Amino acid sequence: MVVLSGLSGAGKSQASKLFEDLGYACIDNLPPRLLDEFLALRDENPEQYQNAALVLDIRVGDPAPAIVAAREALGRRGIKPLVIYLEASDAVLISRFAETRRRHPLAGRTSVQASIAEERSRLAATRKLADHIVDTSGMSIAQLKERLFALVPSDVGADIMAVEIVTFGFKFGIPLEADLVFDVRFLNNPFWVPDLKPLSGLQPPVREYVLRQPRARRFLQIVEELLDLTLPAYRAEGKSRLIVALGCTGGYHRSIALAEELAEQLRGRDLTAVSVFHRELER
Repeated sequence: MVVLSGLSGAGKSQASKLFEDLGYACIDNLPPRLLDEFLALRDENPEQYQNAALVLDIRVGDPAPAIVAAREALGRRGIKPLVIYLEASDAVLISRFAETRRRHPLAGRTSVQASIAEERSRLAATRKLADHIVDTSGMSIAQLKERLFALVPSDVGADIMAVEIVTFGFKFGIPLEADLVFDVRFLNNPFWVPDLKPLSGLQPPVREYVLRQPRARRFLQIVEELLDLTLPAYRAEGKSRLIVALGCTGGYHRSIALAEELAEQLRGRDLTAVSVFHRELER
């Protein structure tokens, strides 16, 4: 069971369509008063509604009480819902509303920007309830799909710690959902090497250029040591997923090369499932 919430214009409708592609039964704009009825319907048809995604947002009022109620009701059935909150910067949201010419749900006599500010305030409690917060600013549909699908529970065992390594460019903003953020701009930048500038950190010449720097190897060693120390503690505290973000200036060379190397080193561990997401790669 997935619960989608977040700001208007942040991509909830698109996210719902992506979950439909996974075979989820998606219910958009579910009135909170009908939650019990839906759960009863799910009890009667467990195969049809085995995987379901509910969109609860400001259109039906404050979704926080409904999310709390859903967690309690599903908890009694032995199910832990995954709550995903989507958001974006004010500038991006305003641009999306301008492009689609849609009306903000809270729009009255106030501007779109004022409506967004009011919605952020009214959804503050919902945001705190989220298991994952995803900033969709600058994300393509393909990137949103990859990001969401990485959050969906898979066949990974309960005692497995899922580590997601995200690369980003500081000039595009830090991923808000990251648990750990590392700045790798201390390394020499392939951007200033004419033959390497058009290549990404996925390609061997750039990867070799980055990894042959002594500081790069030492950095990876330190991060591994940190994860060796913290992963068991995170797991003991009940955390099942850790998002590690590596950032350079543009998120295209150094961070990608280091992330791929770090992922290779972590994948050999029995109790860790590793995935990699390069946020700026399509830029």
